[in-house]
Amino acid sequence: MDMPSTDERVSAGDIFEAAVEEAEKTIDAGVASGEAQTPVGTVSEPLAAESVNGRARLDTQSAARTAAAACERQSVTRSAGIVSLAVMGSRLLGLVREVVFAAYFGAGFLKDAFDVAFRIPNLLRDLFAEGALSAAFVKTFTDYTENKSEEEAWALASMVMNALAVVLSLITIIGIIFSPQIVSVIADGFSPEKARLATTLTRLMFPFILLVALAAVAMGVLNTKKQFGIPASASTLFNVGSIVGGLAFAFWFSGGGWTSPSDPTAMPDARAQWAIMGMAVGTLIGGALQFLIQVPSLRRVGFRFRPLLSFTDTGVRRVMRLMGPALIGTAAVQVNVLVSSYFASSINGGVASLGYAFRLMQLPIGIFGVAIGTATLPTISKFAARKDIPNFRSTLSSSINLVFLLTIPSACGLVVLGRPIIALIYQRGAFTTTSTEMAAIALVCYAVGLTGYAAIKVLSPAFYALDDARTPMIISLTSIAVNWIACYFLKDWFSTFGVTPETPNGYGHAGLALSTSCVALVNFLALAYFMRRKIKRLEGRRILSSFVRIAVASLALSAASHFTYRWLLALLGTQALSARLIETFVPILFGGAVFLAAARLLRVEELSQAQQAFMGRFRPRRK
Repeated sequence: MDMPSTDERVSAGDIFEAAVEEAEKTIDAGVASGEAQTPVGTVSEPLAAESVNGRARLDTQSAARTAAAACERQSVTRSAGIVSLAVMGSRLLGLVREVVFAAYFGAGFLKDAFDVAFRIPNLLRDLFAEGALSAAFVKTFTDYTENKSEEEAWALASMVMNALAVVLSLITIIGIIFSPQIVSVIADGFSPEKARLATTLTRLMFPFILLVALAAVAMGVLNTKKQFGIPASASTLFNVGSIVGGLAFAFWFSGGGWTSPSDPTAMPDARAQWAIMGMAVGTLIGGALQFLIQVPSLRRVGFRFRPLLSFTDTGVRRVMRLMGPALIGTAAVQVNVLVSSYFASSINGGVASLGYAFRLMQLPIGIFGVAIGTATLPTISKFAARKDIPNFRSTLSSSINLVFLLTIPSACGLVVLGRPIIALIYQRGAFTTTSTEMAAIALVCYAVGLTGYAAIKVLSPAFYALDDARTPMIISLTSIAVNWIACYFLKDWFSTFGVTPETPNGYGHAGLALSTSCVALVNFLALAYFMRRKIKRLEGRRILSSFVRIAVASLALSAASHFTYRWLLALLGTQALSARLIETFVPILFGGAVFLAAARLLRVEELSQAQQAFMGRFRPRRK
């Protein structure tokens, strides 16, 4: 037998990719046109041959479906990688935005007012862009593309956009009118001066929710069409607009410059207050850019806007029916942050410290939790539409394990290196050493719940893919009530620690962060329990095995990072920028290397899968 030449050989991976491509074609095309039935009365040999060929075709189609399902499960990891890279860029720019705020406005009066004013629009942004609307729309749009015509699917997209524009315009008008009452509810502990500024900022930023809702629908359409890069990077434009546009309007409104007091209790002058209003205008510019960057991609995948509006349309009603409970179901984390802001409003700099810390938390939540959830939802929605529960279960379990792999070591790193990270990123200008201590202890407490925060982003949409919005809603409402009670007690208890003349309320704000984290973990466990009941099992042994292995490897990371940081701190003994860089990045790199070595030693399966998917993005494809 002649052996193929070296040039003709292909790897097993190439064979698998080719098989998957053919499998997808087979599924899309159905039974080939050449599968004509043999007429009755033909001779037995052709009939037997046709029977054999028929069985062979059925076996081939079955194998093709299995291969395609495996491909879709593996594509979740690859798609999550794409989204992770895009979200990483966005979240890093988000950190740059916070660095700008820290340097120009500090962690006191101005930032407290801005954070409270942006809390409601930002809550709605997270719900729409990363939660309820996206999950409800993707589920319905996927069903339309799978079971109905392409034209009906595009008509649904137009009707949903138009309906949201009408509803959210009304909500925006109502929000602007009742901004004083909203601020008084969210920040009951604000002084009259701070409340007035927060009210003005709230009115300026309320139209943001309309812009971000349109962006969320666009993202849902593109994700369903397996377009992940542009939607995920759209929030990058939001941060660019917020930074560049915000600073431009800040300098314009303030007359060329301002001074922010370093004392968080001090009242800023009028120029500084005008400057923070300029940053609010920048937020609107960023929201508009977030939608507009997706418009060309929408047109490329076939979307054409149509002036259709119907609140009685079956598809629109289905989106709204799923979205209503989903708003509550996915709101737990952000509403709990809102509850924390309410209790922190009586602590000078408390709201700002929680905001700076949670911004850092949003980096791994976005890069890992949101990215994996975004990549998983279209795939599991497709499996749910086909009633393919085994592949639904396997894909969801793999996604949860991937969340563990990426967030558990991240949480350990933030706990060990929270202070040097905060100091490196924020400590300059109006952001003092006291500000660093306040934000660092909050970051450590938030990090405790990082895995819970991220896993919720994967599990909640999985319920919506199964047409169950009720379970996440009930769990979310329960967690919000529990968090309110826990915040009340933990704030008072933590207020007895760390009391100094600069921090008369001690670490009360850290107790609020810890409460939110613990509730997020409980929320995740409850979602996992009820999902297991819903789909009969959730590959629990596999998930538990991965969790234990990853946790052990993360403990090794924690020890390595801690001792490296302490050694460098004793060696350098300085607060120069170069020392901060070394004391932060060397422990991170060394701890990361130790984690990878430990994970390999413990044979963490998800690590190999993630590495293969990552390398696959950069492997040149065979022409």
